[in-house]
Amino acid sequence: MSSQKKAPIIIGVTGGSGSGKTTVSQAIAQKFANHSVMLLPQDAYYKRQDVPFEQRQQTNYDHPDAFDTDLLIEQASMLKNHQAIEQPVYDYKIHNRTAEIQRVEPQDVIILEGILVLADARLRDLMDIKVYVDTDDDIRLLRRMHRDMESRGRTFDDVVGQYLKTVKPMFHEFIEPTKRYADLIVPEGGNNRVAIDLLVTKIQSILNAD
Repeated sequence: MSSQKKAPIIIGVTGGSGSGKTTVSQAIAQKFANHSVMLLPQDAYYKRQDVPFEQRQQTNYDHPDAFDTDLLIEQASMLKNHQAIEQPVYDYKIHNRTAEIQRVEPQDVIILEGILVLADARLRDLMDIKVYVDTDDDIRLLRRMHRDMESRGRTFDDVVGQYLKTVKPMFHEFIEPTKRYADLIVPEGGNNRVAIDLLVTKIQSILNAD
């Protein structure tokens, strides 16, 4: 019998901004209290920008080029190979990475969450399960508005302007097309208990496999 340690399971969870990705990810994590679970947020891998704040405000954060995808792939691969990583720390209020890093140890279940985690074939190849959270545009906008104004220091005009200029068009150009790569599409986000239960059952079967 092989004594080699089993590789962690990587679950990709994607969807548009405000779709309920975090709610779905948290629901999965809560179901595996007896296993070690971690969240690997794609947002932590926004590129560092050495430009003034006003210029950073104009960045298109919903375009694939906004992310350091090579670093994310490198660190996701390390976690899958039982290696700890030094994860970047991103601050939404300043639109930039901080000088801090966070040491992250590999866990049994790794939930890789972000708007574009299914957009790169190299990332998809690391995943055991790929999930797309499908929520109507209007609902996503309302959720984003509440979140950004409450916790990220944005004004109403800032949120609406960014949504119309980049968030909505980038969703339809880059994010929505990745739905075709998903193993499971979850309508209504975290409110869809049936889909989450099916997903949890599949994850459990992988964990229990020899």
